Amino acid sequence: MVLAYKLIPHLLAWAGIMLVLVRGFAGRRKFAAIAGSIGFAAGAAGTLVLLQTLKGDTPFAVIKILLGGGFLFFLVISVVALYRSSERSASAPAGRRERLANSGICAVSAASVSGIAAGAVCACCFTGFQNIFALSLFLAAAAAIMAILILVMENLLPKAFVVSPSGLAAAVSALLLFSSSSLPRLDLFAPLTMKVMKFTHDFVHQFFESMLIPDHMFFTSATWNFIGLLFGNGVGFWGGLFIWFAPMVLVIAALAFEQIPPVAHIRQGAQRRKLMAAAVRARRLRLIVPMCAAIISGGAVYESNFPSVEYWDPKPLIVSANPAGEIIIPRKGEVDLEDGNLHKFLYKQGGKEARFFILMPPSGELTVDLDACAICKPDGYGQAEGTVICYYCKTLIPLETVGKPGGCNPVPMPFTVKGDGVHIDGVSLINTWSSTVQSTARIKGGGK
Repeated sequence: MVLAYKLIPHLLAWAGIMLVLVRGFAGRRKFAAIAGSIGFAAGAAGTLVLLQTLKGDTPFAVIKILLGGGFLFFLVISVVALYRSSERSASAPAGRRERLANSGICAVSAASVSGIAAGAVCACCFTGFQNIFALSLFLAAAAAIMAILILVMENLLPKAFVVSPSGLAAAVSALLLFSSSSLPRLDLFAPLTMKVMKFTHDFVHQFFESMLIPDHMFFTSATWNFIGLLFGNGVGFWGGLFIWFAPMVLVIAALAFEQIPPVAHIRQGAQRRKLMAAAVRARRLRLIVPMCAAIISGGAVYESNFPSVEYWDPKPLIVSANPAGEIIIPRKGEVDLEDGNLHKFLYKQGGKEARFFILMPPSGELTVDLDACAICKPDGYGQAEGTVICYYCKTLIPLETVGKPGGCNPVPMPFTVKGDGVHIDGVSLINTWSSTVQSTARIKGGGK
């Protein structure tokens, strides 16, 4: 049951991909179905082998790069589609669509690449699964059955329902991104928002430095509050949305702006009106697929911001320091520090407080870190399979890198391990927490 539950969103995404493929390549439906099924099985088997042979986050990073490259490729297609839409009439691309639909090479290539990507994403659900051969056979059989069902169901669609090349690219891209968004380690929207946020922070910071603009000398507090909006996580979210939906909007605009075929040479008014109505109806039908793709992309954004994964985020335990100013936490006391789970603690001193956690990553060495990083507001971290997540910018950090400084990684703290437990200097902890929080709140609204 657990296996079937994990597969549901990915098989639904694969069904959608197969549907637009067999309808987009109507002249080579069987070629597309067979190539897609083989590609799906190959992508799943290859990814399972990668998960077994490569440790850490490397397999996920490879797949994310491929998905990101596919998204950029789709962005290029959407720009080209919009550029060419103003030059052609609705009748002009029909011949090209027909040639594309009957091209065996295009059908096999598109279906194979889409199948490999979908299979790779699907296989990432099963990290730690040992029986690769059995799981590969299961996924291959599921993909084949789904392809056969889609071939049968596709015949039920009206013949007037067509898929344009740009609409095909939009649907495949949206479904792959939706499928990957259900896996936090493959999600692309959260990293995109962080990149946008970081770029905005760095650009504003460098602009102020290059222009030699001092703090608060010429600007009123209201102006600084407005500038502070650029340092919140909202700029990353809205900027990420703009990039995320840009290809969909361009494809929809390209189809919507297609010129109606010229009918001035037809003398009969009734026939002219009939041809124009038919062209408008065909254009509207071609808009269905990219509009559905935009809705699916919105679902990926929702899944990214409200993941179904439950993060381990324990309530911080209050600790105190001894007369020498050392915080001592037993390795096998109230909590087991070596169980691989994230354990949070709260230390208070002189009206100040600091939040930190202790974790034993797969390397087998304990690490002590602040529950905050050097670039985001101190909203803390949660733990999921193989990663911790920054709650502020939704960045996933592999467990293997926790304890290393830089980026959105938790700020590491010096500590010593002795026979009675983990020893941490209380003054150093308070000072590091205060300086970190102060540096991430220089401008109202938080951020860098």
